[in-house]
Amino acid sequence: MAADIISVVAGPSSPELAAGIARHLGARLVQAELRVFSDGESKIRLAESTGKKCVIVQSTYPPTDTHLMQAMMMAKKCADNGAEVCAVIPYLAYARQDRAFLEGEAVSVALVAKLLAAAGARSVVTVDIHSEAALAFFSRITNVSSMPLLAAHAAGLKLKNALVVSPDMGGICRAQEFARLLKTDMIALKKSRDRSTGEVTVEQKIDSDISGRDAILIDDMISSGGSIVKAAEVLRKNGAGRIYAMCAHALLIGDAASRIAAAGVQEIIATNSIPGRHATVDLSGALAEAVRKTL
Repeated sequence: MAADIISVVAGPSSPELAAGIARHLGARLVQAELRVFSDGESKIRLAESTGKKCVIVQSTYPPTDTHLMQAMMMAKKCADNGAEVCAVIPYLAYARQDRAFLEGEAVSVALVAKLLAAAGARSVVTVDIHSEAALAFFSRITNVSSMPLLAAHAAGLKLKNALVVSPDMGGICRAQEFARLLKTDMIALKKSRDRSTGEVTVEQKIDSDISGRDAILIDDMISSGGSIVKAAEVLRKNGAGRIYAMCAHALLIGDAASRIAAAGVQEIIATNSIPGRHATVDLSGALAEAVRKTL
């Protein structure tokens, strides 16, 4: 890919990550100028013209709908300029709604896929999508795993007899990969969630002896923190040593971070798919490599 035909557009939600991707690609960085009107509507203007290949970088964390709309606006502008558009959306909103869990629900991620394509995004690059079933709704999508990067970071924590823990059975494959990278073992807790109320319960008994072992709770995202709090309480009850929470996407809605700390978690470590205090693991190199293979 010749750098003079590639532009990386820094969306309002991900300017630093976009700059990192542009550096790795040797591409031109184009700023997206944002104006938000009093009624909440966004106006996007690209500060420069784009090349023949346009990479828009825009994570869709809260305000979710606003960031998603901005992503589509940037994709549309690049497509109207005649560019091939790759949408890099590290945190892809609505990926949890990959089916109708209750009668009458809309399958939101299917709509997101259609909207991005209609806006002109020919391909999408994301990170640790919540449900792999959601990938089927996109014609061209690359799902980058952050597990190697997070595991490399975890390897420097000097853990005592490290134990990888999935907070639920649904994350077993992710935890197995993480444990393999760390050359240690893993367990999965048994969690259930009420689909109507959202209440989370975790089985208190753990079948194996975890006394004194430092535990890493690994998940794709931490949103309200409820699952991590419940899991940490169970680990402490069963004699675990230090507890860390690691994830690709640290949404940390409301007081989630303080509640997690109060539950005995030593540190929250996440990628920079969502900017913030806990975004310590850089995705720019991995995302740039995925873009190289996509365009």
